[in-house]
Amino acid sequence: MTTNADGTAQDPQDPQVPKQPRRRAPAGAAVLREDVTEAIRAAVFEELAAVGYARMSIEGIARRAGVGKTAVYRRWRSKLHLVLDLVSAIAVQGLPAPDTGTLEGDLRLLYEVTSRALRHPVASQIIPDLQAEAARNPDIAEAMQKALREGQEGVASGIVAAAEARGEVRMGIDEELALDMISGPLYWRAVVIRSPKLPKGYLESLARATAVALKAL
Repeated sequence: MTTNADGTAQDPQDPQVPKQPRRRAPAGAAVLREDVTEAIRAAVFEELAAVGYARMSIEGIARRAGVGKTAVYRRWRSKLHLVLDLVSAIAVQGLPAPDTGTLEGDLRLLYEVTSRALRHPVASQIIPDLQAEAARNPDIAEAMQKALREGQEGVASGIVAAAEARGEVRMGIDEELALDMISGPLYWRAVVIRSPKLPKGYLESLARATAVALKAL
């Protein structure tokens, strides 16, 4: 029950009682569409691969995504924040953790997945470009380091821990050195010298040699 201005009671169910207008959501409260967000993210990768970070622009990203610049700026303040967000997302996604039951098998599977990812046409263009930009921009450098460490090294740490539990490597192995040995060779060949094609049987040989080296630590 409510009260009229003259103090008498008023039944809210009475059809004669005027209904209170519903509150409308403020104009700025619109929900960001996930399909638009994903289209923008895909456009960023394409733009990075096509023109590089230095020449990448919000206009170019919006054009590739088929949206207006406003849609991009509603989600990210600048192209730097956009790229940092994407690099950080890669770290969160990570790589699948191998579980083959042997150290060599786990390494082989890790190398197969990593090799495909690093040698993807888009990734092979983006990673070297962002590395070069990281030398000039500490924010990008931090994001790249986080992505690489939490992605590749996170999985590698799991491989070493599983090998310890199976007794394939000694307990208390130097984990930092082990991670360098696991991640270094393939990254060097695929990203630093950018070898166009891996030699036949390279991943099998690398997994075998790395397993032997780890067992010797």
